[in-house]
Amino acid sequence: IDMSQQDAGGEEEGTQQENGRLMLADGLAERGPKSLTSGSGQQVSNGFTTSTPQSPKEGGTGSSVPLGGLRTLVVQQTSLDRPRETWSKKMDFLLSVIGYAVDLGNVWRFPYICYQNGGGAFLLPYLLMAVFGGVPLFYMELALGQFHRSGCISIWKHICPIFKGIGFAICIIALYIAFYYNTIMAWALYYLISSFHPTLPWTTCTNSWNTANCNRYMSSDHNVSWSNSSTSPAEEFYTRQVLQVHLSPGLHQLGSVSWQLALCLLFIFTIVYFSIWKGVKTSGKVVWVTATFPYLVLLVLLIRGATLPGAWRGVVFYLKPDWEKLLSTTVWIDAAAQIFFSLGPGFGVLLAFASYNPFHNNCYKDALVTSSVNCLTSFLSGFVIFTVLGYMAEMRQQSVDAVAKDAGPSLLFIIYAEAIANMPAATFFAIIFFLMIIMLGLDSTFAGLEGVITAMLDEFPHVLAKRREWFVFGLVCVCYLGALSTLTYGGAFVVKLFEEYATGPAVITVVLLEVIAVSWFYGTNRFCNDVQLMLGFAPGCFWRVCWVAICPCFLLFIIISFLAFPPEVRLFHYQYPPWTTVLGYCIGVSSFICVPAYMVYHLLNAKGTFKQV
Repeated sequence: IDMSQQDAGGEEEGTQQENGRLMLADGLAERGPKSLTSGSGQQVSNGFTTSTPQSPKEGGTGSSVPLGGLRTLVVQQTSLDRPRETWSKKMDFLLSVIGYAVDLGNVWRFPYICYQNGGGAFLLPYLLMAVFGGVPLFYMELALGQFHRSGCISIWKHICPIFKGIGFAICIIALYIAFYYNTIMAWALYYLISSFHPTLPWTTCTNSWNTANCNRYMSSDHNVSWSNSSTSPAEEFYTRQVLQVHLSPGLHQLGSVSWQLALCLLFIFTIVYFSIWKGVKTSGKVVWVTATFPYLVLLVLLIRGATLPGAWRGVVFYLKPDWEKLLSTTVWIDAAAQIFFSLGPGFGVLLAFASYNPFHNNCYKDALVTSSVNCLTSFLSGFVIFTVLGYMAEMRQQSVDAVAKDAGPSLLFIIYAEAIANMPAATFFAIIFFLMIIMLGLDSTFAGLEGVITAMLDEFPHVLAKRREWFVFGLVCVCYLGALSTLTYGGAFVVKLFEEYATGPAVITVVLLEVIAVSWFYGTNRFCNDVQLMLGFAPGCFWRVCWVAICPCFLLFIIISFLAFPPEVRLFHYQYPPWTTVLGYCIGVSSFICVPAYMVYHLLNAKGTFKQV
């Protein structure tokens, strides 16, 4: 790309060129870094070249540019490559980022972790980890993607080529997520279809899948006695009809594929394909529904939950602070992990989405707005969940703690589903609730796959640029085939294994390397100068300190805690045997191994000294 002087007689002064014109105040170059100092044909760090304004004596055709005035630099596309796609509207980008960050974890994980770690007291470590760890990483990725206009693989040729393996690792992690994450939406789709029955099938014990232990126990059922061996109809519907997990003894024998779930997942992936096949122009329109509808449903469910008897018990249980819990290391580990996985830096998505922005878009404001919306949504979801749990506790005449013993998907598919079934207008609330779960998952899947697609198209443009639709089709087929193991009778065990080991430690390690590469190798000063070139102002001292020191420590803290206290993986009554831990770590390392492998490859093939490499 060549930056040449604007011809004074060529274009009108007020004409705007999208991503094309850079206006720098006279003297900025002299005050800035070496990469911005005046001189002929100089290189800016994102690959643009600049030239000083010409006077008529130097061959310029118009009048000279007065000293002290504005120098206008026009970016002209001189290559034969197609211009980069951009978002149709700014709101398309914001909704896509919010839809990606706000996912199923906001609804089931945050409320559970909050009450488990001291209720209202947990908000203090959560906010601290967000301010000093999560948001700076979020801002850094948006700025990197927008400045270099590249996906997570090709961006490293601008930053530090030896770290290019990070991009390949991110793509593999995104594939692993696609293997299991969409299966949860397939379960929700099964529930959604079942919600159209005259009687919700998880409310009765007279179905073919029910056992003798099935008891529909509410306070209105005075002739029913509840024992430790009793199971609710909602639990039996989830485990014995949807998952059919009773037909698999464990991970060593998964059983055959459930054809009902296979069809549900096929439908989910069909929606995904036709939403992302044309790029951000189509996915940016779909998120207007998938990102906004969940908020409408959350609001409806919150109002409904607040009017239920016993709702206040759930809210008190959710927010009652237990300050002594803050002395426990576990609380701080959970806060750091929750904010990290909630905002989602390191998955290549923020880089990809920001790369389609106009060059001068204010990504700083975007980072603050979208991360704030994400955190507030998590907090709101807690009220939606716990008002209903308080109602369940009132109906069963139990403590909220006894009702809220399930975490993860079980909280939605057993506890919440059962609560909805006992409300007036149960069918309506069931339909909108499971629609909400599907949409929360869909826009996160759109984002995750778009991160991979952008990365591969930017890395191999001559091969894939004109074949995007076929590449996306092939990628979706690979994801569907990879998900087949999660559709078996023991598929829930596979989902749990992937969730615990395949993504968490690997992606945190990848982001640690990413922030080190940008802050220490590329240089915080260079990066801040890039941001100043885009936004007109440089990041302040707070952001610099976070990127150089606090964020690496924040990520290292999570990694060490995970290694020091490996999770005890358990699902229903199945205790994962030791060999599954080894398998889990192997899956995690299989993605991360790309980083050292590419470093070795690069050193063997690159020319010059080690510092030049």
